[in-house]
Amino acid sequence: MIRAGWHLINPGVRFCLVALAALFLASCTTTTIDQYRQGDTGIAGHESVVILGRRQGAAYETREEFVECVGDRMGNGRDGVNIVPEQLFVDALFPWFEPRTAPMRSDDLEQLMAQPLVPEKISEFGIRYIVWLDGETQRTNEMGSISCAVGPGGGGCFGFGSWEDDSSFEARIWDVSSRTAVGTISADASGQSYMPAVFVPIPLIARVEAKACNTLADQLKQFVIGG
Repeated sequence: MIRAGWHLINPGVRFCLVALAALFLASCTTTTIDQYRQGDTGIAGHESVVILGRRQGAAYETREEFVECVGDRMGNGRDGVNIVPEQLFVDALFPWFEPRTAPMRSDDLEQLMAQPLVPEKISEFGIRYIVWLDGETQRTNEMGSISCAVGPGGGGCFGFGSWEDDSSFEARIWDVSSRTAVGTISADASGQSYMPAVFVPIPLIARVEAKACNTLADQLKQFVIGG
């Protein structure tokens, strides 16, 4: 029944469907994860993790949506860990974690903990680890073009475009209890996206940032749990 229905489809349409299916499969992403451990880790049920995005003024910042994505993923599941929302933490410790005053190195954590109220606030949240996320997604190697026109008989778009998306993120983990850096995890995800247009543009997007988020979050969760 299915085979008969397939043969009833116009050959040109069949060709387009096969081509779109092939492009969809080609839009899958590849991910590379690297981990460097500097110390032992572990986390108790009452302890929490806060994930902060590196931001250096308006010219460069790690997107809040990516930070939230990693936090949500780490907090889910039977082995989920307690995650303190970034903005809640930053507001409670104002101005110490604002872009211009945030500690850049784990060595600065010792000085930060000497400030009035900072250790108290961190203790209230039960923070065991501070995770700094740094990175972005870039689009490169754009090729092709799509043109659209409207005429008396209707309109449509024709053409083909493609580009490469690359997400590169790094997470640095600081242990508040020992006031030292305990490790670094990096995740790189890349994929080819396509935009064929036969009357209507059909985006086939490689979801590289979502893949980088899920992979990095899972690795981070296992890292802080230790064992």
